Amino acid sequence: MTSPQPDRPHRLAVHFSSATDEWPTPQFLFEAMHAEFKFTLDPCATPANAKCPRYYTRIEDGLRQDWSNERVWMNPPFGKFIPRWVAKAHATAQAGGLVVALLPARPDTAWWHYYVLRAAEIRFLRGRLKFEGARYPAPFPSAIVVFRPALPVVTGVSVKAGPLPA
Repeated sequence: MTSPQPDRPHRLAVHFSSATDEWPTPQFLFEAMHAEFKFTLDPCATPANAKCPRYYTRIEDGLRQDWSNERVWMNPPFGKFIPRWVAKAHATAQAGGLVVALLPARPDTAWWHYYVLRAAEIRFLRGRLKFEGARYPAPFPSAIVVFRPALPVVTGVSVKAGPLPA
């Protein structure tokens, strides 16, 4: 096995450590998503990296808050609790909220299969995203996942089938 190139350990070090689980959203990406979705809440923020005027920090614990009447931008901590954040996004959509999430593309995980594949949209980002303040691009692929409000279930409706109009 050959030794790594001198700059390689620095680029990949974060991939093999838990030095941080916070990857601040690049401003250009947030602006593009905000133009489309008009966000009202950032539940995974710090005062320094909040993307919306209304936000929750670790102290307020966004997972314990109600997001159901919000249009949420969610860039969760990418650590071991990411399944809880993605479950919250899915539950929020079921309760009538909209959640757009920036996530590591991890189709090899249970949370991806259980929640992300049930989302309305998955937009894979080409290449590796360079997060705000990072020296190098992320060592993982990323995706924008859109959890839209669930459509209401209509009951007691009877439809008579007939010929299609010409």
